[in-house]
Amino acid sequence: MSDPVAGTLVDNRYAVTSRLARGGMSTVYLAVDQRLDREVALKVLHPHLAADENFLGRLGREAKAAARLSHPHVVGVLDQGNDGNTAYLVMEYIKGHTLRDLLRERVALTPRLALALIDPVVEGLAAAHAAGFIHRDVKPENVLIADDGRIKIGDFGLARAVTSSTSTGALIGTVAYISPELVLGKPADARSDVYAVGIMLYEMLTGRQPFEGEVPIQVAYQHVNDVVGPPSDLVPRLAGEVDELVQWCTANDPENRPVDGNALLQELRHIRTNLTDAELDLQPPAAAAAAGLHQTEVLGRAGNPTTLMPPSRPAAPAYPPRQYRQAEANPTEQVAYHQRPGLTLPDDDDAGSGWSPPPPRLGKRAQRKVDRESEKLRAAAAATPVRTLREGNPHRRGLVWVVILILAALLATGAGWFFGMGPGAAAAVPAVANKTVAQAQQLLDTVGFHSTTSDVFDDDVPTGLVVGSEPAAGTEIRKFQPVSLLVSKGPQLFPLPDLTHGNLDDAKMALNGAGMALGTVTEKFDDQAAAGSVLSQDPAAGTPARHGTPVGITVSKGPQPLPVPSVVGKKGDDAVAAIEAAGLTAKVAPDRVFDRNVPEGAVVSQTPADGTLTRGGSVTLTLSKGPKMVAVPSFIGKQAAEAEQALKKLGFEVRRNNILGGFFGTVRDQSPVNREVPEGSVVTITVV
Repeated sequence: MSDPVAGTLVDNRYAVTSRLARGGMSTVYLAVDQRLDREVALKVLHPHLAADENFLGRLGREAKAAARLSHPHVVGVLDQGNDGNTAYLVMEYIKGHTLRDLLRERVALTPRLALALIDPVVEGLAAAHAAGFIHRDVKPENVLIADDGRIKIGDFGLARAVTSSTSTGALIGTVAYISPELVLGKPADARSDVYAVGIMLYEMLTGRQPFEGEVPIQVAYQHVNDVVGPPSDLVPRLAGEVDELVQWCTANDPENRPVDGNALLQELRHIRTNLTDAELDLQPPAAAAAAGLHQTEVLGRAGNPTTLMPPSRPAAPAYPPRQYRQAEANPTEQVAYHQRPGLTLPDDDDAGSGWSPPPPRLGKRAQRKVDRESEKLRAAAAATPVRTLREGNPHRRGLVWVVILILAALLATGAGWFFGMGPGAAAAVPAVANKTVAQAQQLLDTVGFHSTTSDVFDDDVPTGLVVGSEPAAGTEIRKFQPVSLLVSKGPQLFPLPDLTHGNLDDAKMALNGAGMALGTVTEKFDDQAAAGSVLSQDPAAGTPARHGTPVGITVSKGPQPLPVPSVVGKKGDDAVAAIEAAGLTAKVAPDRVFDRNVPEGAVVSQTPADGTLTRGGSVTLTLSKGPKMVAVPSFIGKQAAEAEQALKKLGFEVRRNNILGGFFGTVRDQSPVNREVPEGSVVTITVV
């Protein structure tokens, strides 16, 4: 289906190339920023929402909030604005695919690949949480994997600044990854994002989501009432540390999850470095990866299956952040925390029964940590000699320590200078827009930056002046990092399209496709061109012009209507001349008609009699044969009443002249009589 935005120029800057994706509130397009000559992702609010001031305000807040977040693993926001009825957000374009695409292809991943892919996602979330933002919609579709290997989390469109006023009961996010507190309408914080990461990691390892249902409300119900089981239920021999990591992230109570992305990132990297190659490269079973979660059917008393929600699984131990760190520091506390819940010790009466309480059960990860700590203690004890075999020279040892301290001081001083005042120091890129290249380079040299130049087209900045810089003005970078100056080549000129081969709508589409604007539209009559067709344009086709140049066009109104003159009663030649003088064509009907009022050879009627015709239209003229000749019979000696009736029937006008009052009513005389006269003539009768 065609897209009305594809192929247009938004805000006289962003040329829309194609549609990338469509969501509930907006559509994302691939566009070219013609000012900086680079590809961007253009997020356009749906038209029915663009008229809503609340949505426009939300879009503006999204742009301002997300633009403050700059991180290598977060998709950057570049611009925001409105173009008429189009509200848009400009984002960094990542060419590649999503984590969802990878999961569709491979179904499930090895722990090594899953942890490697989730690491930059958590790092990006950690940066967002540190800056005071939460994502609210972490899912594989929002994890972008570039063709060059970069991994970024995108669409902070639902993110909001975490302030004292951030507390919403709205259910925002994808139901498969939504946290229990959001389902219950409670405030969301960074731990809601951590929950979604845990669900996503479970899916990456097993090839399926922990909760599924026929309708979203069933999945939401399970998030609140069920517990995410260990991934090792579907992937046997999966390391216990990975099980504990997933269940720590997906604990129902937010207090039992990592406090934010940074806490999760530290533990994630600790696990990655301590797992063996065999544990990291464990291949998930194909059946477990491809299988889907079906509803559980339970037979009723009559033997009919009743469809139920998937049964709840028992809760696995989850580390609250504080207790978890304590357990890391003190293995005994970790053992106490892992003791089986609900275990009842025997009373004193059972002391002699031979029963003894089972030893506290450790998780695989905790047990390995205790083993590693014990091994370190044994190794340290074995490596410590009982006595010194060689005393050495104490003065020499002191000199060595002095040299070491001096070298350390020099290194610390050098590092302090390098990162404090030297090339490694951080500084803000100065504003260089609308300056000459020499002035911009001098400003950068003063701060300590090295610069390069690259030419770009720009419609507003004159040729030779600096449009801007990359990184942009105000960005803090190290002085040894290069700064590229974007130098204007002036407006980019494009040949105007030929608009004279179509109608007005075709001309508008051609102008939009060429990035030009529609100028003044003039209408005029034209006998040859159909109404609505374009007759001419100004400037002419092929003229070089910058994007957004208005082009005036002249549109045909069709043939000009001409009034039909009335020529009834005129002689035939005069009538034909009058019709042709009006721009019309006269046609004389082959048959003439009698008419008592119109002389012979004159026009009796015309078709059409009035109205308008286009130039060259035809008017048919009917000419008169003059009045019809009728014989007048004699009524002398007959009664006057009879004579009058008969004469009128023949079409004559009767005039009566009474003598002595016309007492007898007899016609004594008549004029004319016994000859032919024109129809309608007057016949006089004398009555006595």
